[in-house]
Amino acid sequence: MTMEKSQPYAPVEIIRRESGLIVGLITLVIFLVLGGGWLSQLSGWTTPLLLFGWLFPVMLWLSFGVVHHADCLAVKLGEPYGTLILTLSVISIEVVMISAVMLNGDQNPGLGRDMMFAVLMIALNGLVGLSLLFGGLPHVEQAHNLQGANTFLVVLIPLAVLSLILPNFTVSSALGTYSVAQMVFALAASAGLYGAFLIMQTLRHRGFFVGPGESAEDVHDHGDIVVRSVGFHVVFLLANMLPIVLLSKSMAKIIDYQVMVFSAPVALGGVIIALLVLAPEGLAALKSAVDNRVQRSINICLGSAVATIGLTVPVIMMISLTTGNKVILGLDPVDSVLLLTTILVSVVTFSSEKTNVIHGVVHLVLFVAYITMLFD
Repeated sequence: MTMEKSQPYAPVEIIRRESGLIVGLITLVIFLVLGGGWLSQLSGWTTPLLLFGWLFPVMLWLSFGVVHHADCLAVKLGEPYGTLILTLSVISIEVVMISAVMLNGDQNPGLGRDMMFAVLMIALNGLVGLSLLFGGLPHVEQAHNLQGANTFLVVLIPLAVLSLILPNFTVSSALGTYSVAQMVFALAASAGLYGAFLIMQTLRHRGFFVGPGESAEDVHDHGDIVVRSVGFHVVFLLANMLPIVLLSKSMAKIIDYQVMVFSAPVALGGVIIALLVLAPEGLAALKSAVDNRVQRSINICLGSAVATIGLTVPVIMMISLTTGNKVILGLDPVDSVLLLTTILVSVVTFSSEKTNVIHGVVHLVLFVAYITMLFD
């Protein structure tokens, strides 16, 4: 059970614990007042790097604030609601960042695809690999709920194929894109599948997403944290998300400029944003695996993969249909092979009720392959 502390709402204590939010709000005000001039006159590499070195850690600090309040809600509400709130909060940041760039008029038709693919590779290979490796080293084998993992994968496979593979084989539109009718279908299919999954996860089959021997009402150990009311943590979770959302357009401009100046791969921008979004979740997944709570790690990693497609595709399709902005979804042949291999390995990894170190090593090899192919 969680070591839950109850403390009065002392202003000094709240200010201390929410220092990241305060820094984020100050940064937001500065960028609202001065950022337009800075970003319109980007040149060289020194100023953009300094701005990136300022914004990235501030946004990361805010992301950890989101995770903290999501963890507190997990203590109050139990699983799978706690992990679900964490996943939805973090992936919503990614979706809003993509939307901000698309609505800003910047012509980057592959941004949504690149970010979705980056999240999938980071979550399914990087985070899963590290979690299973560092969880398997001290605990040898770790048991998880087979039904829960299979449920994640049975939803993830059609979402990934319909969104990132099938557009390369349609003939009614340009390579990698969907026609209007196909976009409407992809929007409805993604939203419908993810909606059905959420209903199953939170209502009918909550027990699929808790570890063996636990009940759906069990509250997992989240450490020695201060937990207040649900309303308090909901308000501060949203408050930490707001500066991230409003600063996202500035961050996207800086990243796009740096990618151009350094002649880096175009997809690198999506990887950087995905790392920013997933870093707090990644640490939460890794800590859970080391603490022998691998089920929560699986819920975080596979949940992020499912949510990123289930939430991103409907949003970018809707924006494309209403604004006329072109959206490229289909992956290139190399990325398609990596995605299909990752899905196949994930099915094998979670086909038994226990994981071990070798599973983690295999996923990490695939992650390194992804990074290698990104740059070469």
